[in-house]
Amino acid sequence: MTLYGIPNCNTVKKARTWLTEHGIELPFHDFKKQGISEELLKTWLKQVGWEKLVNRKGTTWRQLPDDAKAAVSDDAGAIRLMLEKPSIIKRPVLEKDGKLTLGFDEAVYQSLFESKQ
Repeated sequence: MTLYGIPNCNTVKKARTWLTEHGIELPFHDFKKQGISEELLKTWLKQVGWEKLVNRKGTTWRQLPDDAKAAVSDDAGAIRLMLEKPSIIKRPVLEKDGKLTLGFDEAVYQSLFESKQ
């Protein structure tokens, strides 16, 4: 079980605060400092698809040139971009029991961790 993201992201902060308040400790993987592997991205894409994993609403996406955005039309293009700019990955990514949860929703986290409460 691991939480992936960028520490200064507001959504990641909310998730980490919620976990702390509920006494749940788990490793945090910082995309910017620790990077991300192509193999892990491929595993994630099998579950959620690049359309969900690439954050096309954030600042990083909006600042990309149009040709870079156009190059993201399949898994390979998305992986290239996520490896180059890990901040483009929707966050946080919670990997629990081999399943992914993208973003933070208190109700979703509650249901995921209710047995630990």
